[in-house]
This record gives sequence, structure tokens and C-alpha cells, in this order.
Amino acid sequence: MKAIPQEYQIKKLLHQDTYLVNGELKKWNGGTTPVFSTISTTTDYQPTLLGSIPSMGIIEANEAVAAATEAYNNGQGLWPTMKVADRIKCMENFVTLMKTHRSETVKLLMWEIGKSLTDSQKEFDRTVEYIYDTINSLKELNRSNARFTKVQGINAMVRRGPLGVVLCLGPYNYPLNETFSLLIPALIMGNPVIFKPAKHGVLLLSPLLQAFKESFPKGAINIIYGRGRDVASPIMKSGKVDILALIGNSKSAIALQDQHPNKNRLRLILGLEAKNPAIILPDADLDLAIQECINGSLSFNGQRCTALKLLYVHESIADEFNIRFANKVDELIYGNPWEENVFLTPLPEPNKTDYIKSLIDDAISKGAKVINPKGGIQTENFIFPAVLHPVNKDMRVYHEEQFGPVVPIITFKDIQEPLQDMAESNYGQQVSLFGTDIKTLAPLIDGLVNLVCRVNLNSSCQRGPDVFPFTGRKDSAVGTLSTHDALRSFSIRTFVASKDNADNNTILQELLNSKQSNFINTDYIL
Repeated sequence: MKAIPQEYQIKKLLHQDTYLVNGELKKWNGGTTPVFSTISTTTDYQPTLLGSIPSMGIIEANEAVAAATEAYNNGQGLWPTMKVADRIKCMENFVTLMKTHRSETVKLLMWEIGKSLTDSQKEFDRTVEYIYDTINSLKELNRSNARFTKVQGINAMVRRGPLGVVLCLGPYNYPLNETFSLLIPALIMGNPVIFKPAKHGVLLLSPLLQAFKESFPKGAINIIYGRGRDVASPIMKSGKVDILALIGNSKSAIALQDQHPNKNRLRLILGLEAKNPAIILPDADLDLAIQECINGSLSFNGQRCTALKLLYVHESIADEFNIRFANKVDELIYGNPWEENVFLTPLPEPNKTDYIKSLIDDAISKGAKVINPKGGIQTENFIFPAVLHPVNKDMRVYHEEQFGPVVPIITFKDIQEPLQDMAESNYGQQVSLFGTDIKTLAPLIDGLVNLVCRVNLNSSCQRGPDVFPFTGRKDSAVGTLSTHDALRSFSIRTFVASKDNADNNTILQELLNSKQSNFINTDYIL
């Protein structure tokens, strides 16, 4: 067992004993849940205790709802009526404070979810960049709206306004970046937010609670802890939530929607599961395709909604592709997150190895083989990626989103085979298409863009850059996220209109000159 570098050692347990509600970091004296890392620090495997988090329930859920509802105050609260420039200042103050906690947040990312040092640093830095990009997008949006439009004798100022209280639930695999891709635009558009962290990657948010408290008015952001059924369910049952913002599983999203008493009034912004395929055509550059499929299927152990979860390989190149791909997989380096050149790391979910093993065993029982020698080698906190071939529709791994280190390969003869499979799939997020002949690619691209929302040409599926839309068809998403689109998803167009006559025009001019209204103004935000 390699020694853990001093700067990454857990020298003191982190017991998160406060929560943020109504602008106050309140002391928690109730029950707690221990937080363990699957990374072991002992010769004989033992999970590592990192600390604990509050185990909250309906009382705290209702407290958060009351705080957020009061902050919105039927649209009259300080936060929803604040000038855009002032909300931007609050967000700029937050990100400035956030940057001072980079090292401790990165350290906890590694321990809590097993993300490599490099990827943990990227997640933090990308999140900071995302916040700045969101601020700039809002400035641009506000500039375009800071004017009157005259149509058919009506003067109108059209802006985007908040929708109300947001319940924000992020994923464990990107507990900072993807969570903040919901939370930040929701907040900056004037919506009070109730945020409950995911089941893993909770403690890494602890260093940021004080920054949230210092940066935003009371009730604008409320952070509570606990199991979804104990806190998220009563929040939804209150009927006070106007937007459900969730990145996770569709079953959870449906269950939460069903608990809202007025579902027709609930806006949904959901990033859900996917089963993104790669299609490798006969003329594909195999060196490129293999490397991109390695990255696409096994980066962060395949624990990404954008991961490649099925590889369709044309039968004319399948033998060569399979051999070379399997060899490349077995060359991947496994280790703890801070180790140099590590690619594969411990899995954060205690039972994940058994689940992946069950997928492998099911596939083998139905005719597949593990074609890489290391595939399926299992320890207490890790299972080496298994490359399975041939895979068919009777196997669980064909249908289930594995969200882990197993790569199913399907051989096809006619391009209509993968296209039909994609059309019949419950998911429609992205596809990776590998080939070089434009006569073949052109009609494929034209059809694929109507099956998924992003076609990646000769590259793996991914979310970024964050200025591009991130969404999906069917069960993969509801709503669109990006630095541009998210601001619109968390707001609604609203406007003030007046007939073009002398009296009204005098009133509008006085409103502009006096700067008494935060809505009716033509201020240009630099």
C-alpha cells in the first residue's frame, strides 16, 4: 500500500453540525449520519471515516420551505425584486470566497467519490469558470432587455423574471459542477433555492456554507441535509415548490413530481439517465476511435450520464477493434485518486462492485464473454472494467444504465441496426459517430440529430463546453442547461406595457430618471 501524501491525508474528521436556513448557520444537535470513504488507509481493507452530516426530517424541511417562501414573498421579496446588477454583485462575492476553498474542496472530492486529483481540480476550476460565464451571460441578457420596444402604439419593456421557490437536487458523480449548473442560474435569476446535497459528495460542500451565508440575502439559499424521502418529499408535498431542478434518476424525479399537489404548476429542469452509444463505421480511424471510446466509456470509471454505455462496431472491423480495445483497457492504471497517472479509482458506492458483477454474470450466462483478461477482477471497493462481447438484447447490460466500469460491445452489419435500437431506446441524450466518408456520414448525421440532442463526430460524448446546450430526448432530460439556456430555464418572460400617449410616456420617463423601479431601467451593466 502506497503512502498517502501529507497534503491529502485525513488528519481531522469533519462533522458538519450546521445547516443554512434563512440566512443563519444554525447549529444541529439531532441525529447524524456517518460519512465513509471507500478508500482504505489500512493494510486490511476498511472504509475510512471522514466525518458526519445531519440526519434531518420534516421539521427542517418545513423550516427551509418557510424561509424560501418568505424570501420570495409572492414576488415582493428582496431577492426576486433586486436589480440584476446587485444580484450579480452577490454572486461575484460568492465565487471570490469560493476560490479560497479550492484545496480542501478538491481533497474532499477525492476522498468522498474517488475522483482523481486531476479531475477533482478540473471540476472545481470548471465550476468557477461556469459561475463567471453565467454572470457574463446574464449581463448580456440584461443589456439586450434594457430597452423599450414600441409595437402598434404600445411601449413595452420585456425582461426575464424569477419563477419562485426552487428545490435543487444534484448528483453524486459531479457534486460540485453539475449541482452548481442548477443552483447558480436558479439563484442568480432571483429564485430562492432549497438545496439538498446528494448521498455522496456531501462534506465537500461544507467549506462553502459560510460563503453562501455571507454572499446572499436571508432565505435566498437554504442548505439542508438528509435522505430524500425524509426531506425532499415533505418539501414537495408542501406545494410551495415552483421548480424541481434535479440531476439524477428518472424514478426519483417521477416520485417527487407525484408528491406535488399541483403538478401542472411545477416547472421541471431535469438531467436524467442516458445510454449513449458509439457507432464505429468500417472506415473509422481505429486509433482515434479506440482512444475516444476508452475515455468515453471509462473516464471516472464510467460514472457519468454522458459516458459511452454501448459500443456498436461494424462486423468488418470488429475483431481488430475488440482486440486492440481490450488490450488498451487492461493497460489502464488503477490506484488512489492522488496517485500519478491514475485513470481508474475506487468506486464510491459500497455495493456498486456487486451490481457490476451481476451485470457481467448475467451477460456471460446469455452468451457474452469477457474479452480482456483483467475484466471483472474484484476487490472490496473496485471492479476492473470488463469488456463484454457479443452483447444482445436479452442481457441486462444492454438495457440498464450501468454507470460503472463495464463496456458492452455489439457487432452490426447494417447501419439500420443501431439506428433502430436508438429509436426504440427510452433514452436520447448523445451519440458518438466514428467514420470519415462524408457520403456515409451526411445522412447519418441528419437522422441522428432527430434521435439524440448531440452528435459527437469522431469524439466521445461529453457535456462541455458549458456554452453549448445540454439536454436530451425521451427519458434523458427535461429542459435545457448551458450558461445561456439555464438562465432562461429558471425564469419567465414578463413585461410592463403602456399605451403610447403623453401621460404614460411622462410616467415612464420619470420612472427611468428617478431609478425608483428595479424593473423599469435602462442601466447598462459593464
